[in-house]
Amino acid sequence: MDFDSLARETSVEWIGQAPHEPLQPGSRPLLPAQDPFYEPPEGFQHAAPGTVLRSREVELAFLGLIPQRLHATQLLYRSNDRNDIAQAAVTTVVVPAGHDRARPCPIVSYQCAIDAVDGRCFPSFALRRRAKAHGSFTQLEFVLIAAILAQGWAVSIPDHEGRDGHWGAPLEPGYFVLDGLRAALASEQVGLSADAPIGLWGYSGGGLSTAWAAEVCGNYAPELKIVGVALGSPVGDLGNTLLRLNASFWSGLPALMIAALRRVYPDLDAFVEQHATTDGRALMRMLESTSTAAAVLRLHHRSLSSYIDKPLNELVETPVVQQVFNETRLGGTAPAPPILMLQAIHDQVISVHDIDTLAAAYTAGGARVTYHRDLLSEHITLHPVSTPMVLDWLRDRFANRPLPQDQVHRDWPALLNPKTYLGLARLGLVAARVITGGAV
Repeated sequence: MDFDSLARETSVEWIGQAPHEPLQPGSRPLLPAQDPFYEPPEGFQHAAPGTVLRSREVELAFLGLIPQRLHATQLLYRSNDRNDIAQAAVTTVVVPAGHDRARPCPIVSYQCAIDAVDGRCFPSFALRRRAKAHGSFTQLEFVLIAAILAQGWAVSIPDHEGRDGHWGAPLEPGYFVLDGLRAALASEQVGLSADAPIGLWGYSGGGLSTAWAAEVCGNYAPELKIVGVALGSPVGDLGNTLLRLNASFWSGLPALMIAALRRVYPDLDAFVEQHATTDGRALMRMLESTSTAAAVLRLHHRSLSSYIDKPLNELVETPVVQQVFNETRLGGTAPAPPILMLQAIHDQVISVHDIDTLAAAYTAGGARVTYHRDLLSEHITLHPVSTPMVLDWLRDRFANRPLPQDQVHRDWPALLNPKTYLGLARLGLVAARVITGGAV
């Protein structure tokens, strides 16, 4: 029996396995690698991308500790990897309180800065009540997810690295994001309109996956009504970022990047095995079960050169590494939807020159780009400081208002805009409700 026949005879929400029981009082959610919910049913590859394979209701909590009064649904859905091989992925969908199914509700796909291989950092785990995900940036981003809900919009929070932690992989993060939206809009359990206007938003590592979604959406998911994409400090050039961050405070990030890309590129995996020292191979194994913050703290100011048998600058010039750098670089396709790009000039993680290059490439390709270069912020502070700007911009896109005439805001700090302070005050109220477990 094929998948379509099976879907007609049962329910597409519960193909292959019985529904999972909710967490028992006091118990913790299973890690993704141990949770049967993440395993796709037999024959799922015959379903169309975005098909819901399984669903469940989950409790969310800030930092895993403070439960939130939210209606959250997790969807296992069919998607593709960069080689067009069928994959299953999970998104967590939340609708605002009091959502009226009879009225259109915009939806924002928010891509967290997972930046790790460890499944503890995946949003579908880290956002859940009693999840032990210490060191996951995702748990801190809950406040921004709540800010989206406070606008009256639904939100999809996909595991955009897939089930195997493919951080930095080209193309497929975009597929996971877009198919997560397809699943959210198709799910009767969620109750959204199929023609709901869609916004995309992500910062740093989340900005990278959001950019891939923007680049591939025109061909991969043209039916989705994506009206705006907000890219906060996306990792425009992984190769440049790796070399610049090596031996810096943030040197754990390029190490995590290599650990993830080994899973994507078999030739790179063999290359790393060939040139890594005993300590280097042990480091790669350790990073597979290390959260983002833990990796940064453990490896600060360490050089990757101490874990390989040849100078780093020599190895990165080899064809196998250059191929990875070329394929993972953004800018090959101009996005179809309007783009808002935000970048701190004094960013210590992502070079403003890389984002200048990306903005120029998108503009030259015909994309409608609004680019904000911030003079006073840096990588960590720009995300919250720019949140009021992003929400205002998405609100205008959902209302179909004209795009700003001034396409490039050169060196103008968001903190000099009075609207920023009003927006930050609202964000503070949202944060207070999240911290106290109040409804959003």
